[in-house]
Amino acid sequence: MPEGSVIAAAVLLVVNIAGFALCAADKRAARLKRRRVPEKTLIAWALLFGAAGVYLAMLVFSHKTRKPKFSVLVPAALAVQAVLAGWIFWRLE
Repeated sequence: MPEGSVIAAAVLLVVNIAGFALCAADKRAARLKRRRVPEKTLIAWALLFGAAGVYLAMLVFSHKTRKPKFSVLVPAALAVQAVLAGWIFWRLE
């Protein structure tokens, strides 16, 4: 695997782990009735190549799954990002 692909994969992994952690923190804050992570932040993170992490957190924590903004936008962003990532990795090799 070329060095550029390794770097791109590492960046994607870190961004998605952070997206998962943001959703986990928001779910915890909701349960404890504490200050929440703004929805705009979660959506922005999903749109900035963190959709896989946010979507996984939605499934694991059953978080924001009933909100159309999340249940439609995050999977759509994930689909677009998967195509873009595939194209980027293909171009780097």
